[in-house]
Amino acid sequence: SSKTAALDGFQIDVQLNIMSFLSPQDLCRLGSTSCYWRAAVQDPLLWRYFLLRDIPSWTSVDWKSLPDGEIFNKAFSEVSDNALYDYMAVYKRSCPQGRRSLKSSRPRYGSVTSFLQSLVTHAEPRFAMFGPGLEELDNSLVQKMMTSPEILLVAGLPHRQIHGIGSGVSFQFNNNQKFNIVTLYSATSVERRRAREEQAVAVNKMFYQENSTVGNQQAMHYSVIAQVRKVCEVVDGFIYVANAEAHREHDRQEELARILAMIDPALGPPNRPLLVLSCVSHVGVKRIPCVYVAHQLQLDLLHHPWMMQDTVAATLDGLLNGIEWLLEEANCKSAQ
Repeated sequence: SSKTAALDGFQIDVQLNIMSFLSPQDLCRLGSTSCYWRAAVQDPLLWRYFLLRDIPSWTSVDWKSLPDGEIFNKAFSEVSDNALYDYMAVYKRSCPQGRRSLKSSRPRYGSVTSFLQSLVTHAEPRFAMFGPGLEELDNSLVQKMMTSPEILLVAGLPHRQIHGIGSGVSFQFNNNQKFNIVTLYSATSVERRRAREEQAVAVNKMFYQENSTVGNQQAMHYSVIAQVRKVCEVVDGFIYVANAEAHREHDRQEELARILAMIDPALGPPNRPLLVLSCVSHVGVKRIPCVYVAHQLQLDLLHHPWMMQDTVAATLDGLLNGIEWLLEEANCKSAQ
């Protein structure tokens, strides 16, 4: 019996080894052929392997699909008996292909509703854009957005601006919907240029720090200045530009504190969407995978709908995917 058990174990190992060479999509098709293969392809060790292997290549993740951080921090033996870790289900829910198929399977009346909404005259949605990726990268994301009509058409220049901090520009998405982005910088252009020349960090004038105590420890807590508060009160959502370049140092705890200050429910309607652009300067720069950045920023703590999208400042790769999600979420909120 011991020989039989050893042989069975060997056969299972060989089978898992062979299946690891198949793609997750092929495994799902294989599982639909019979009850035996359905059980075989659901092996949690196999799907944990796929999950850890493929996550670094995923270019987007959102509040509904972010894998639990415990998957990365614990050994398989510690979590394999927990029903929470159905690795196959986590993979199918989290991978971009699975999310696209889920989106395409939604009822058709959604497109009819969007068409009817487009017939109703309403103010173009406004979004506040901020974050270190606007100022720290070698390529300017905003400048590229302003000078790439083949990707994103500028539909209107600002008539007024918050002195020294930012301005609002109207864009047109897919030659159809217009939207406005108010870009909020940490300091004036002169101060940012000087900091860049001196390889220093400009003092962020958008926020002021307040003392906050959690338990026995001092917690980091920010509030926004009065001018920025006025912007937060009227926008329909937020765009946070994160610096995802691997060779840079990042204080994600401070970044989270500033994100929380901007999306504070006391400043406007709750549940406004947050688009996080995980941005690098150009294609050749090594980036931190977006799922890792999402965990570093602790986005799972937010109560707002959010999406993180890999973006390249020099080419705007990925930007339109993020803008499309943001407009859909903002339209859904305005229709409620």
